Amino acid sequence: MSPEFYQYLKQLHSFVEYQEKKLKILEKTVAGLQKELKRMKKRPPVQVGNIEYKFDQLKVEKLEGTLSIGLNPAELQGIEDFVVDNKNIQAPGSPKDMFMRSIDIEKTLNEFLETELSGIFQSACEKLHIQADDSYQEFIKDDIKKQLPNRIAAHTSEMLSQRNQGESEQEFSSRVAETIKEEIKSSIVQFLQQLPKG
Repeated sequence: MSPEFYQYLKQLHSFVEYQEKKLKILEKTVAGLQKELKRMKKRPPVQVGNIEYKFDQLKVEKLEGTLSIGLNPAELQGIEDFVVDNKNIQAPGSPKDMFMRSIDIEKTLNEFLETELSGIFQSACEKLHIQADDSYQEFIKDDIKKQLPNRIAAHTSEMLSQRNQGESEQEFSSRVAETIKEEIKSSIVQFLQQLPKG
């Protein structure tokens, strides 16, 4: 027998022994997993009873605060029961009314931007003695339009607490729109003041 063939047989024998050991380890692992599975099957299944949510029994007068989605039982330990005294609560209106109010205010402000922005821009440039390119005007308009929904929500929320008792919905919306118009005018002046001189 040649030495190369003898060496080959020796390596083959070592490889077969190694595979046999691995196979025994895997068989033990599978047997252990089968025992664990049988033990788990013998356990009674976990059943959760019916969970009923009765949202029709809730009455929301004022909705504000933080919405926490997906609370787990550990987080509920610090939450206590509380009662709200509803005697002097004034609801700001239904969500639909609030949404429609915001839409109306945004429409008014968009019309204001389309018709008045050019004059406000030119007037501010003259007041500050600045020669500004018209491209800034378009930039300002686009930037303001992006910010309108957030500004409307912020001013509406702030001004609701100061709302007069006899003030109509239209008067309130006009007051919010006028406040934001003034904010727009002052922000245009501030923007132009920040432009590089020369």
